[in-house]
Amino acid sequence: MANPNKKLAESLEILQKEQQKSGKAIKTDQISRTHRERLVKNKFLTKVTKEWYIINNPSSKDGDTTAWYTSFWEFCKSYLEERYGEDYCLSADQSLLLHAGVTRIPHQLIVRSSKAPNKTIELLHGTSMYIMRSNIQNEIEIDVTTQLQIQSKEEALVNMSPRMFEQNPIELKTILASVRDASKLLRILLEGSHSVKAGRIVGALKNIGNKRAATEIRKTMEAADFKVRVINPFSGDNPKLINLRAPSPYVNRINLMWESMRKDVIENFPKSPKRPKEETYLKLVDDIYKTDAYHSLSIENYIVSTELIEKVRSGEWDLEDEADRKQRDAMAARGYWQTFQEVKKSIQKLFKGENPGEIFETDHGEWYRQLFQPSVTVGVLNVADLAGYRTNQVYITNSMHTPLNRDAVRDAMPALIDLLQQEEHASVRTVLGHFIFVYIHPYMDGNGRIGRFLMNLMLASGGYPWTVIPVERRKEYMEALEQASVHSNIVPFARLLGNLVKKNIEGNPEAKI
Repeated sequence: MANPNKKLAESLEILQKEQQKSGKAIKTDQISRTHRERLVKNKFLTKVTKEWYIINNPSSKDGDTTAWYTSFWEFCKSYLEERYGEDYCLSADQSLLLHAGVTRIPHQLIVRSSKAPNKTIELLHGTSMYIMRSNIQNEIEIDVTTQLQIQSKEEALVNMSPRMFEQNPIELKTILASVRDASKLLRILLEGSHSVKAGRIVGALKNIGNKRAATEIRKTMEAADFKVRVINPFSGDNPKLINLRAPSPYVNRINLMWESMRKDVIENFPKSPKRPKEETYLKLVDDIYKTDAYHSLSIENYIVSTELIEKVRSGEWDLEDEADRKQRDAMAARGYWQTFQEVKKSIQKLFKGENPGEIFETDHGEWYRQLFQPSVTVGVLNVADLAGYRTNQVYITNSMHTPLNRDAVRDAMPALIDLLQQEEHASVRTVLGHFIFVYIHPYMDGNGRIGRFLMNLMLASGGYPWTVIPVERRKEYMEALEQASVHSNIVPFARLLGNLVKKNIEGNPEAKI
């Protein structure tokens, strides 16, 4: 009789073959009931619906959403293709979000199909899919990131719900800024006699400064004997950071996020203190190293002791020592020490009057290399891992926010650097620099640590003291980042950092070992 381990190994071999063919979403007829039940029992498979499963990490804890959030779009693609073939498309609102490069997990995904049963399908962790019986639109595209069928940008702009202007203004402005030629949009408006919708779209285009497209639509509709009443569907001031010639929608999205959030940051952050002398400031940075390393590494779930940190700092860490060489946490601690020294050099440039955004642009690649060089040296990572920005998709544990795709990173990072260089308030550079860096997530690993180093470089640029985010407040820290990423609400994150900095200024650091 085969032992349990051998039986599980057989089931895993079958699962591996199916994963290579179908990805993370597995249908019941792909694996026999015996193997399926064994894999579910050992937490390698998780049931989503009656006939569908996703592949799971057996070490995940109950309530962990990571496996589902990282499988969501792939599951939806497999499910919809199996049920409806090419006879489906996502709703106009969801299509527009994907056109804007937003792949956060929706609470409910709305899908249109002529074969649909008008039915809600409950999925995992409070998410669902509503399949609506409706003819699909004339112009369907395949979204680059999710590979799902979506409405064309022009179809979606005409068919979207008016509430999108209030609920997703950044995404709508990003899309409207990319309208170079209004002819496709005009054809849909004219064929559908959509004079009211034309008035909203013209007003929205004027709001973002796309006057050429706005004028073309209004004049052509009026020439066809349609009365167009132009209204501005957006609330608030007209955006100033829109670039109508931006190479991709990601540039305008980053610009608009920055512009919409900066006021909340300024209101929730203490004013810049007088910067101390260079020697005094660097002494304070040195003094806080052990505390900073402990908390920053612990936030990333490395298990590091104060003894290990001191061993690395004093130079007693030995590459030839077997225990030091093999310990993953020692590699992380050594990399953190090396990067900390590079960040100190970056801070010294501030005292010479260099622009903080330009310093970050020049130096952050070296920060990354130093962070992971020890792991490469001992073979934990490949040499190619030091190459720079990621070339694969990455996910954040338990987050509904999906970082930008690998190609978008190359457009978004220069946009962030430009904003850092141009911003006059150190508080805004600090809060939004950290947030948008981790929102982009340009590296496969180390984004949180580098984001906090970026934060402290920008704090130094305003004379603020080096500030530690305590591991005891990790949950609050991650939830604040999630609020900013998923709901565009920067206030919790600005308040968290602002209060920590304020306590530091008052001489009462919150985090001590």
